[in-house]
Amino acid sequence: MLRFLATLMTLLATASVSAQTVQPSQPPEVSGDFVVNSFQFSDGTTLPQIKLHYVTLGTPHRDSHGRVTNAVLLLHGTTGTGKAFLAAPMRRELFAPGQPLDASRYYIILPDGLGRGGSSKPSDGLRARFPHYGYNDVVAAQYQLVTQGLGVNHLRLVLGTSMGGMQTWIWGERYPDMMDGLMPIASQPIPMAGRNWFWRQMIVSAIRTDPDWHNGDYAQQPGQWVRTMPIFTLITQNPARMQLAAQTREAATQLYDSTVADARQFDANDVLYWFESSWDYNPEPELGRIKAKLYAVNFADDLINAADLKVMQRIMPTLHDGRYVEIPETDRSYGHQTLAHPEVWKPYLIDLLSSLPAQ
Repeated sequence: MLRFLATLMTLLATASVSAQTVQPSQPPEVSGDFVVNSFQFSDGTTLPQIKLHYVTLGTPHRDSHGRVTNAVLLLHGTTGTGKAFLAAPMRRELFAPGQPLDASRYYIILPDGLGRGGSSKPSDGLRARFPHYGYNDVVAAQYQLVTQGLGVNHLRLVLGTSMGGMQTWIWGERYPDMMDGLMPIASQPIPMAGRNWFWRQMIVSAIRTDPDWHNGDYAQQPGQWVRTMPIFTLITQNPARMQLAAQTREAATQLYDSTVADARQFDANDVLYWFESSWDYNPEPELGRIKAKLYAVNFADDLINAADLKVMQRIMPTLHDGRYVEIPETDRSYGHQTLAHPEVWKPYLIDLLSSLPAQ
């Protein structure tokens, strides 16, 4: 049974604050929290403190000038946390010995984005009084974590999936001298509009009009909006995969009911902010600022980043050093969720890393 939202809940679990050994063959996994004082949001709001949770693998290396040479920043999707990259397929295909991001060679940084996981978020107490952050605020907070919290002054690579891919574009143009390579996966560098905002608005409006929401000051979690949340599964999954998972009407009904049940475990204010936080996303006008080599990877069967819009074919020529790969639909496809299957897109990561300038 395909229980996608249940998997997402697992990814949202908060990491332990103590160091722990992942596998005998891999360096220690270390998690912690970095506190930023007087963080100013792009809407002019300031919070006295925000907390940014993170996990790291490996050890930073520095050259004779003190420049970090092996740091990699990995950015997760809308409903996930940094732990999305600690799932078994990611560890096996990316971080294991001999793999492209071998944790014995690289210093891998996995932050929880602002508003999610162990980082500051509405459900910590402010609820709807939490500042309405945008993607640029999330990236600004990530930058402070990387540079001030972890002391990293250079990144070998920034790689992100889905929302993390969108934030990878922002990283490239806001901090053009910070990294050697960029790999946005399952994203497009254009504002939210059309079908991509249409389905998100279904969730946003369902929360705001839920009679139990009370402008975010609910005594108990609102319950009606969760019946809309399965649109997330519908828009992110490959239809052939869903057909295999639910081959009868009864099975499809059970799948729907299970995703509704899983959605009840989310906090409504957090979810509302997740889907509204793309309000400030529009990297297209500043793409010319990107200096790093960029490989953009999308999937032909991804409904969120529809290939038939030809966005990437129009935009890629404006980049200084960019390449676009559109992976066709095959029996290895999972729609938008192909991003969680690094065995599919790993060859392009290997190509990108091999093409970066020597350290």
